Amino acid sequence: MNTESAGPAATAGRQNRAEATVEITDPKAIRALAHAARLEVISELFSTQVSRTATELAVQTGLTPSAMSYHLRALQKWGIVVPAGASGDARERRWKAAGTDFTINSGGGPASPEFAVLDLELDAFRRRAAAYARARDERRRSGAPAEAPTAVALATSLLYLTREQQAELTERLFGLLSEYELDDPHRIPEGAERMAAMWSLIPDDRSVTAQTIAAAAEGPAEDAPGTV
Repeated sequence: MNTESAGPAATAGRQNRAEATVEITDPKAIRALAHAARLEVISELFSTQVSRTATELAVQTGLTPSAMSYHLRALQKWGIVVPAGASGDARERRWKAAGTDFTINSGGGPASPEFAVLDLELDAFRRRAAAYARARDERRRSGAPAEAPTAVALATSLLYLTREQQAELTERLFGLLSEYELDDPHRIPEGAERMAAMWSLIPDDRSVTAQTIAAAAEGPAEDAPGTV
């Protein structure tokens, strides 16, 4: 899901963390994830590895605590989140990620439900960008002192990759991102900003489709002289 960076001070990454990947393959479970609030919860709990209460997560997603409790129980049903040990105010249950990483694998079917999840993830990323832009513009209008610019990056590329290269690139990028994840989520380096990162690799076959349609419109090619 989403990967959050804490900057160069965290380059040691997750070297001391026991890895445990939660992989979702059941189509019913994947469809159950196609809800914006549930994806926000998964992103928050898996990325930070910090437990949260339903009330805390409700504030973040704009839901009521009772509605958030319903979604948390649904995620628990599929083994995605689990109750965390009580600490502090024990009147409200805390929840945590069921592992350190989260993946969705539907087997690549033609109507794979993870595309609905992908759509919601893109919407969540757009909301983050819009919220940052609004907050930045509000600071400017209020005359707040100028801050050092925050790194906002966006890069797109069209690549021609074999299946082996696709797997290699994915592994290398995930490895690089993991180097910047906190070993101890309770110890955030001084001056670190919470950053949202998204990376994707998806086939771009639009040009191939266009060529196929154009060829079909022209009809079958005429036989060349001397052919049978």
